[in-house]
Amino acid sequence: MIFDTHAHYDDEAFDTDRQELLESFSWNEIGYVVNVSFDLASSEKTIALTRQYPFVYGAVGVHPNDVAKITSADMVLLRQMALENKIVAIGEIGLDYYYPEPERELQKSWFVKQMELARELKMPIVVHSRDAAKDTVDLMQEMYAAEIGGVVHCFSYSKEVAREILDMGFYIGIGGVVTFKNARKLREALEEIPLDRIVLETDSPYLAPEPFRGQRNSSLNLPYVVKAIAEIKGTTCEEVTEVTEQNAKTLYRIQ
Repeated sequence: MIFDTHAHYDDEAFDTDRQELLESFSWNEIGYVVNVSFDLASSEKTIALTRQYPFVYGAVGVHPNDVAKITSADMVLLRQMALENKIVAIGEIGLDYYYPEPERELQKSWFVKQMELARELKMPIVVHSRDAAKDTVDLMQEMYAAEIGGVVHCFSYSKEVAREILDMGFYIGIGGVVTFKNARKLREALEEIPLDRIVLETDSPYLAPEPFRGQRNSSLNLPYVVKAIAEIKGTTCEEVTEVTEQNAKTLYRIQ
């Protein structure tokens, strides 16, 4: 079964057909989904989805683009949310330097605080990193993230950065971008990333693979990602599906 390790089904893009879509997964070989949060409100919605659907698990956390809105008191609430039965990670957290705000030191501070929370709760982290490779790796190393574990989602960096991530024992999330014509750097990195360190993701509703690029994404599109990975790794779609499912269960500590 396909395991989508990173989606956002609480997003308003799914408001018109969320239940119909999610209920279609079981007969489309989608076995598991982890809904990943970006702020406290999203975390609450994620918890609701985990309660409604047996195959949906969740991650709670504050995205780097949203850290200007949170306070230390909010961390108490986030900790309580993380103790929910089907919450399996802290995320998504990290650094995003694509826009000038929030300012970088603030992003770093909250990245560290949320890694500390994950360490306290013995939970893996879901790392978002955009245009911030060096600072992301440096902070993870300073925080001994290898002892925490987790995944760098929507990986978009070089094979050299991939090696540093792998050296910390992290998984690498691969989604629709691998099918894009301009994804040469990612495909080169993927050639060197062992299959047993790869997990599948959509980042739904974003980053739909070819031939649906620009449209709303969903877990139903993951077979296109599986096919692309299989071609790059010189293996079968069946093996990619099987190995990445087990990787995801190990990552999120799901029995």
